[in-house]
Amino acid sequence: MLQLRSILNSADNTGVLKLMIISGGQKKKYVLGEVVTATVKKTDPKSAFKKGQVVKALIVRTRKEKRRSNGSYIRFDDNAAVLIEPKDKKPKGTRILGPIAREIKELGYKKIASLAKEIY
Repeated sequence: MLQLRSILNSADNTGVLKLMIISGGQKKKYVLGEVVTATVKKTDPKSAFKKGQVVKALIVRTRKEKRRSNGSYIRFDDNAAVLIEPKDKKPKGTRILGPIAREIKELGYKKIASLAKEIY
């Protein structure tokens, strides 16, 4: 689970490298598939985003395991998020890097799921 001030990797090609959660979600612990408000901590030099900018992000990978309905667990090597448009569920980037969880597609983020190479 993630909490306030957790550092996330960016899983898209927007030029943002690191994000930090500042608020969002329903509870104080954030899980896979939640939309959070984050601030940009590190970017590429040619990125359209600047350090300190506030963005909305969807959590697509977490280190904390999540139990599925069939009894299996899903766990990833890092914590990662994808930058999204707040009103519609579309990503700001054009590519999704690395695997994402199947639960993302089930939550209605079909465009993000279709851009990902691997869905676990």
